[in-house]
Amino acid sequence: MSAELSCLAPAKLNLFLHVVGRRPDGYHLLQSAFRLLDWGDRIHFRVREDGQILRLNEVPGVPAEQDLVVRAARLLQTQAGVTQGVEITVDKVLPMGGGLGGGSSDAATTLLALNRLWGVGASRERLQALGLALGADVPFFVFGRDAFVEGVGEALTAMDLPPSWYVVIAPGVSVPTAEIFSAKELTRSTEIIRMPDFVMHATRNDLQPVVCGRYPQVASAIDWLNHHASARMTGSGACVFAEVESERAARQVVAQCPERWQAWAVRSLARHPLHDRAAAPARND
Repeated sequence: MSAELSCLAPAKLNLFLHVVGRRPDGYHLLQSAFRLLDWGDRIHFRVREDGQILRLNEVPGVPAEQDLVVRAARLLQTQAGVTQGVEITVDKVLPMGGGLGGGSSDAATTLLALNRLWGVGASRERLQALGLALGADVPFFVFGRDAFVEGVGEALTAMDLPPSWYVVIAPGVSVPTAEIFSAKELTRSTEIIRMPDFVMHATRNDLQPVVCGRYPQVASAIDWLNHHASARMTGSGACVFAEVESERAARQVVAQCPERWQAWAVRSLARHPLHDRAAAPARND
């Protein structure tokens, strides 16, 4: 019987996002606190013996050859010299262009799952290095726990944050990350902070003013959510979020959300579901 595995590909929130500089190659230097959520896409894997890597279902707007799950599978297969293949089904939940890391999380979950199913046994550090070639956020999801993030996204320091509930709102637009990072009005010289000095009220998302100026739907969602709790945009947008005191409070806010937007009550996640067993050998089940 073929080895199979189904797994959550968790979303993330940027609790803050500072742009602190720019490298000569054009990449931006960042500081952020990334928080995993117990909510996201779900990916199903089934090993094939013929070496083929196939995505079995359609994902609107994402051709299979461009999908990061397919690219991640092929990268690991090539780098590890694996002769097996895999069938992948992606149950897409997270809105695209939302700043929740959906594509990057899907890629990281693919690396973690196939490292196990194919019996590769690569270290987490090796998988993080492979992931960086796929996208700046992929190493964080392979890292698999809340982290203080620096550099272009590859420098990760584990953070122990208390469990929390959040309201996440998708205001119905997709924000291209490249557009925001290339904006002339983007602040690129925020003062560097130390991880022990991180507190929410003393930080911000440097990309938020740029996005709000170009996408009024995002500004409107932040304004509305601010009436219930302190709201902020995650990543390069478009989704916005606020921490609330309980599941009940989160669901009350979601119930009041205008119908033109999508809203979710979500909780934090201490570890990626594959964090502690990613390098275990494959098994038939």
